[in-house]
Amino acid sequence: MPASAADKTPDLAPSTQKIRASVLHGANDLRIESRTLSPPGPTDVQVAILATGLCGSDLHYYRHYRNGDILVQEPLSLGHESAGVVVDVGSSVTRLNVGDKVALEVGLPCEQCERCNEGRYNICKGMNFRSSAKAFPHAQGTLQDRVNHPERWCYKLPDSMSLALGALLEPLSVAIHALSRASIPPPSRGARPPTILVFGAGAVGLLVAAYARLSHPSATILIADIDAGRVNFALSHHFAHLGYTVPIPPKTPSPPSIEDSLSKARETASSIAAVKRSTDEEVGEVDYVFECTGVPSCLQTAIYATRPGGRIMLIGMGSPIQTLPISAAALREVDLVGVFRYRDTYPRGIEILGKCMEEKGDGVPDFEALVTHRYKGLEKVEDAFEMAGRTVDGQGGLVIKVLVEMDGGVEGAKL
Repeated sequence: MPASAADKTPDLAPSTQKIRASVLHGANDLRIESRTLSPPGPTDVQVAILATGLCGSDLHYYRHYRNGDILVQEPLSLGHESAGVVVDVGSSVTRLNVGDKVALEVGLPCEQCERCNEGRYNICKGMNFRSSAKAFPHAQGTLQDRVNHPERWCYKLPDSMSLALGALLEPLSVAIHALSRASIPPPSRGARPPTILVFGAGAVGLLVAAYARLSHPSATILIADIDAGRVNFALSHHFAHLGYTVPIPPKTPSPPSIEDSLSKARETASSIAAVKRSTDEEVGEVDYVFECTGVPSCLQTAIYATRPGGRIMLIGMGSPIQTLPISAAALREVDLVGVFRYRDTYPRGIEILGKCMEEKGDGVPDFEALVTHRYKGLEKVEDAFEMAGRTVDGQGGLVIKVLVEMDGGVEGAKL
């Protein structure tokens, strides 16, 4: 048993127990309820959940009791960016022990369909994903004291890694998968290093920029957002090299026409191309775009900003129906590539976070700075969601990632 976790681990008899859970019953209707938790199955571990980051999809469910076209059909615990401590193990568990700190990969694929067999389990039609209402009965999220979870989908964290960073592995996995889907080739002699544009400086956009910077050190990373504070955050914490604050269009009595929208997108793309590098050279057309907002104007701009033969990664889950200048993409062979969640990413994420912890300093992304607000206990989950829906707090501080810290039913537990 790791010494750092010894004071967190109780002696548990293998019996049914009562736990507490934060449960969503309707829009803005969270309740703390008691649930019965059985001992872990033979291949499961029981994890005391100590850290859960709040995601945009969680916020949609909290505010609207739905996420796009997905309707909640029964009371649902939210939360899926999670880490905790193993407090019990099943009879066939061999890799994890009581006291281990772990991060949870909360999507459980069927592991039998064609997509799973080819390794693309993230797009398995039979996926059960904690805190998502897509499958019924819903897979309950991690905003509860403890959960039983397959050992296969739990990843041991280094003793030196905080559980807050462990919870960031889930959104970081989106970034790792997105870069994998981009298929950016390694540098070659005589080739110009790539320029990468990231739209959106929220948590996912910042993580995409950071991982792009770490995995492609010769690349230039430019991040764009309508919030100058977020752009400055990205630059000051070494997530990106360059930044561009997208002007907010003035409000008009009626929505702009398609022609006006596309004209504005071309104008914004030109302004991004004019951003100066440290050499005073303009960025020009970019090689890769990671669109993390889901906002139509950003994807329109991305198409105009990308060079012929470039590639755009579609990460943001925003407007489901968009009007795009598709000919501008097709005639220049600009690829539009979908990105959905992640697969086989956690080991790489743990490696990256561990390396950055060891090499703190200039040029190394400060992942710990992403957690800007923390709330203690299930009683504060509602406050946490209210903060997660804001861009700045009451003191004017940026809101990037909101974390709920719990004791998981483990007396004296600390992050």
